[in-house]
Amino acid sequence: MFVCGWPITLLLFRLFGSVTPSPVSTNTPAPRLPSQISPPSPFPSNLPPLPSSLTIPPLTSSPGEPGGRPHCPLTLSPSTLVVRFEDPFMANCSVSEMGFSLLGWEVPLASPSVTMDRFLVWRVDKMTEWNFTSTCYALSEQGGQCQINLPVTVYKPPDRVSISFVDHSGPMFEGRHYTLQCEVQDVAPVQNLTVTFYRGHTALGQLQSNDTERTPVTKIFTVDIMPSKEDDGVQYWCEAKLELGPEGPQHPPVETSQKLNATVLFGPHLICPTKLQVREGESVIFEVRGNPQPSVTWFRDGQAVALPTNSSRKHAGKYTVWTKGLGQKNFTVEVEVLENSGTTNSCNIFFLLAVLFIQTINRL
Repeated sequence: MFVCGWPITLLLFRLFGSVTPSPVSTNTPAPRLPSQISPPSPFPSNLPPLPSSLTIPPLTSSPGEPGGRPHCPLTLSPSTLVVRFEDPFMANCSVSEMGFSLLGWEVPLASPSVTMDRFLVWRVDKMTEWNFTSTCYALSEQGGQCQINLPVTVYKPPDRVSISFVDHSGPMFEGRHYTLQCEVQDVAPVQNLTVTFYRGHTALGQLQSNDTERTPVTKIFTVDIMPSKEDDGVQYWCEAKLELGPEGPQHPPVETSQKLNATVLFGPHLICPTKLQVREGESVIFEVRGNPQPSVTWFRDGQAVALPTNSSRKHAGKYTVWTKGLGQKNFTVEVEVLENSGTTNSCNIFFLLAVLFIQTINRL
């Protein structure tokens, strides 16, 4: 056995004997504890850096944005959504270019599932929100996404519109200042509201609110007036209209108030001119108006007289009209009696013209 193992011993000697021995340190460090052993790195540390051409596309917004941002090929229909509160609605978002793998809506109500199609409809059975953001987005196959916001206006016509005077009731006096107020209850959005005051069919002025509240509010609008005698018997009222733009309803929501009948108190005044011409045989007619209706007494040469019903030359001259109503007032009138032929400025004509004028004013 010894003899047979000799050649193996010689072979091992030749192999290890050719290696230069190195000194062995007597201070050999102890092996590290398991807690000191670092786990192997999950990724090689000597990989080459990523090429500079691998970039992530930035997030983009609505199409055609300034500032050099990439084009976002999303289209909304409608481009602006105007919907009445608690009404159903739908909006479509579509992508016009290839290279987008997913299309979706980010909305608070009935958000539809993302799709790989070229369009996606957002459909809601009942609008129950007042103020929110709605966004359509598309994911690019190159990474990143683009998006577009859908402007939404949720509106509600007013529950009631009413008109009244501020700190006043009963008749008004000619020449004094008064304030009309129009109260619009529970309307949204109030910044889209236009209130118009009317005197008959004549607009007195339009008012708007700069309040940006989007939920229903009650708002009061006022206008100052100074009535005249021509305003006696007219009607004041106001109209509230929601101006919602071209995307809104074809006929904008309009609510009107009740009619407020005006009574204006004014002193006596003459309808006829102070120089009057009548023909012989005609009646002398003078119209004195006032509210309340004044009492009228005619004087000639200091004596109370009745106006002639069959005029003659002897009835020509100056007359004094003494009136008493809302105050007292006197007028002097000169009467000229002409022959049966010729043109006159009879008070009958002036009276009819005045009545027609007042009626026309009240219709406006």
